[in-house]
Amino acid sequence: MEYSEMKDRCVRWIRDWFDANGKDSVAVLGMSGGKDSTVAAALCAEALGPDRVVGVAMPSRGQSLNEADQICRYLGIRYLCVPIGDIIDSFSVVSERVTLSAQAEQNIPPRVRMSVLYAVSQSLNGRVANTCNLSENWVGYATRWGDSVGDFSPLGELVVQEIRGIGHSLGIPSRWVDKTPDDGLPHSCSDEQKFGFTYEVLDRYIRTGECDDPAIREKIDSMHRRNLFKMEMPESFSL
Repeated sequence: MEYSEMKDRCVRWIRDWFDANGKDSVAVLGMSGGKDSTVAAALCAEALGPDRVVGVAMPSRGQSLNEADQICRYLGIRYLCVPIGDIIDSFSVVSERVTLSAQAEQNIPPRVRMSVLYAVSQSLNGRVANTCNLSENWVGYATRWGDSVGDFSPLGELVVQEIRGIGHSLGIPSRWVDKTPDDGLPHSCSDEQKFGFTYEVLDRYIRTGECDDPAIREKIDSMHRRNLFKMEMPESFSL
C-alpha cells in the first residue's frame, strides 16, 4: 500500500471515530517534538480541521520543548505548555517511604503527563490521542497507564517506517519526520542504542517475520514476550 493511501485511510478513520465518539469534541495530544506526536497531530488536523486539535507540551524540569511549540504553529493547531517539574518533584514523598527503582522513577513523568492530558481533555470536551506506534508497543517501549493509553490510537497498528512515510506524504518537514527517536531524558541515548537493533530491523521482523541475525531475533522475541501484558486490558476474574 502506498503511504499516501495509508494517510488517507487513517484520516478517514479518525474522522469516522470522532463522528461516532465525539462529534463536537477536540483531539488532545501530548506533543513531545518527536515524529509520532507530530504525525498524529497532522493526521488529526487534516481529519478534523486544525481548530479541533490541541497540542500539549509537558516538559519536566531541565527538559526542552524539542520544537513542540514550533510544530504546533506549523500545523496551525492550538498549543498549550504545562510544565510538570513541580508535580514530579512532589513524588519525593513516595521516595521517603519506599526506595524507588530507576524504572519506577522514569515512569513517573509519562503517567503525570497522561493525567495532565486528561485534565485538559475533560475541560475542553476532548478525546485524548494515544500516539504510540506498533514498533514501540511490540517491544514494550511504552509506560503502562502513561503514554500507552488514550481514547483513540491512530498510529497503534503502524510501524515506524510507515509513520515516517505517512509523515512525508503529509508534507511535514523532514527534520521532524526523520528525527532520531529518543525518550527525551537528559544525557540519554537514542531508542535504537537502547534496543541494540534498529527500527528498520524491528519493523521488517514485525511485518515479514524475517530477521537476518538470530541473536537479534531472539532479543526481539524475548522483549515481546515479557511485555505482552502491556498490549492487553487487565484480566478480570469471572464466575
